[in-house]
Amino acid sequence: MSKTDSRSRRRASGNSWNFLAAGVLFAIISSALPAWAALGGDAASVEADQIHLQGSRHITTAESYNVHEIQAATGTMVREYVSSQGKVFGVAWQGSWPPDMRQLLGSYFDRYVQAVKIQTSSRMGRRPLSIELPGFVVQVGGHGRFFAGRAYIPDQLPASVSAEAIR
Repeated sequence: MSKTDSRSRRRASGNSWNFLAAGVLFAIISSALPAWAALGGDAASVEADQIHLQGSRHITTAESYNVHEIQAATGTMVREYVSSQGKVFGVAWQGSWPPDMRQLLGSYFDRYVQAVKIQTSSRMGRRPLSIELPGFVVQVGGHGRFFAGRAYIPDQLPASVSAEAIR
């Protein structure tokens, strides 16, 4: 392999990371829409998310929670985990476009933006973003045109549910 090929691959690899970072930052900065069934919010408003995402919704019932799975018009799948008390304790997403993070994270959005700024300035290379703050966890990753992540409130997880269930 020549030095030129090696440089081209590194440049292409860097471009993919730049695209991912730009997509995440775009989703953060441009999402000035109001929050609906956001993390920590009420389950009754999940229908508003379905309308906002222009998607179809499927509900799966587990022992102590429901999963509202919304297939957005963009192809992104959003899952909202709702406890039997009616609170959204976790959200997860995957697809070719990142979801509206302000909408999904609600009152946790500002904490997320601050943590992203701190981690982005100190991160080296391409790695998934993992934020663990008191009472709030977010994990985001992806490449090219695939974005995935999850966010949850550890203190609101039902007793029989582990964080791994949010996917």
